[in-house]
Amino acid sequence: MKEAYLYKKLEDKRVRCDLCSFRCVVQDGEKGKCGVRENIDGVLYSLVYEKAVAKSIDPIEKKPLFHFLPGTKSFSIATVGCNFNCLYCQNHDISQYPFEHNGKIIGEDYPPHKVVEDAVESGCDSIAYTYTEPTIFFEYAVDTAKIAKKRGLKNVFVTNGYMTKETIDMMDGLIDAVNMDIKSFSDAYYIQIAGNARLKPVLNSLEYMKKKGIWVEATTLIIPGVNEEPVEIMALVEHIYEIDPAIPWHVSRFFPAYKMDEVPPTDVRIIKNLAEIGKSLGLKYVYTGNIPGDEGENTYCPACGELLINRYGFDILSNRIVDGKCPKCGEKIDIVES
Repeated sequence: MKEAYLYKKLEDKRVRCDLCSFRCVVQDGEKGKCGVRENIDGVLYSLVYEKAVAKSIDPIEKKPLFHFLPGTKSFSIATVGCNFNCLYCQNHDISQYPFEHNGKIIGEDYPPHKVVEDAVESGCDSIAYTYTEPTIFFEYAVDTAKIAKKRGLKNVFVTNGYMTKETIDMMDGLIDAVNMDIKSFSDAYYIQIAGNARLKPVLNSLEYMKKKGIWVEATTLIIPGVNEEPVEIMALVEHIYEIDPAIPWHVSRFFPAYKMDEVPPTDVRIIKNLAEIGKSLGLKYVYTGNIPGDEGENTYCPACGELLINRYGFDILSNRIVDGKCPKCGEKIDIVES
């Protein structure tokens, strides 16, 4: 265990956790909503520090990050636990593990210095804190990120965006890129599907991360009958546009999972239609996700339409960007290259 970052001691041995926007007030002997932060005698502890439940070497495109170090590998780690309990979670076996096993915490002893060493030895350019919500293992991620920076590695969060401003301030200078789920543009969705969350903290995080200079890409998973209405998607796109039209937006196809295993996969035509809405409203980079081989996986010049990066799934078949510019018209492409 490790004493938590970003919490406040209250009266009667209560504490308030300030990592995520639930800002749980935790009684002595109890845990927060994430299931992995416990108040012990008035001190908040992380129960998952150095407890990796998953590790893998992934293409950075899998995060998905299409404009951050394209074509590189990212050393990915996670612990159990999550502050959301999404009904369709594809990683529910680890994200919901403490809740489904009477609070039990599992994971391999894997200290930050070892994570970094393995990432360097495997030829990765970055470490990704992913699979579950990295905010809930923030101490582990931050301590690892500090060492990674010294070794020349970048750090990536794949997140639901429900962290606080204080957490983002602490990420400043450590976390280089984020893929943020904007699951819907509806509070009702966040309440019913994601576990009594709200939309506004996610939007606030998106805007604040951009102000901090963190590279941000956004993903929206489209679930049939839930969040596929064009009017809602238009409102979401307009909000992204107001923050920065250069934020890459991934509109992804849903497949049955967890407690939504009877919901059919999203019709490909719906994904393509919503992607076109994103383009028509001015987003410079819009991608279709979970449709391998679709032309919507490719990067095109926002000025002249030239094919710049040709992809198949997570594989890059060709990259024609030269010195950060389109080779045909010279347009500057919003991208972080290795």
